[in-house]
Amino acid sequence: MRTCLFLILWSFPVFVFSQEKIEWMTMNEALEAQKETPKKILMDVYTHWCGPCKLLDKNTFSDKNVITFINKNYYPVKFNAEGNEEIVYDGFTYTNPNYQPERKGRNATHFFADALRLYGYPSLVFFEEDGTLIQAVPGYKTPQEIEIYLKMIANDDYKELTTMEAWETYQKQFKGSF
Repeated sequence: MRTCLFLILWSFPVFVFSQEKIEWMTMNEALEAQKETPKKILMDVYTHWCGPCKLLDKNTFSDKNVITFINKNYYPVKFNAEGNEEIVYDGFTYTNPNYQPERKGRNATHFFADALRLYGYPSLVFFEEDGTLIQAVPGYKTPQEIEIYLKMIANDDYKELTTMEAWETYQKQFKGSF
């Protein structure tokens, strides 16, 4: 009986810890949440057919350091760049009127992805606490590669990086911990 109880109690923290994940929301939910508690938004822009997008979920967004940092510092948003979600942003309603639900593979591009000038997937898009666009970062990133962007944006360091030289210096001096 003691052995059984020990195994149950020992496995409980492992089970709870392994269940930790990023608390994804829609863009509309994140913008609404910002009204009550200002926080930056990190948007993961993906498509269903995109291999690197799936790797980002599998390898990067499953990393415990990435999960903890994003959940603490951002409203994390998942956005399908070829989906049919309606997004109300900056007084305009963005849709995908050419979306074809029966279509397999690539679909029409959502107008919000066009407005953000996204042409590659995955893309990580950062927004200020008031919803203003900061920057999009295209391409797959490992946990170690994404860390500099997550921390630079969360700490407002990007506001001081106005030249290529400043960015290069920042990269050289950055000490990652992921």
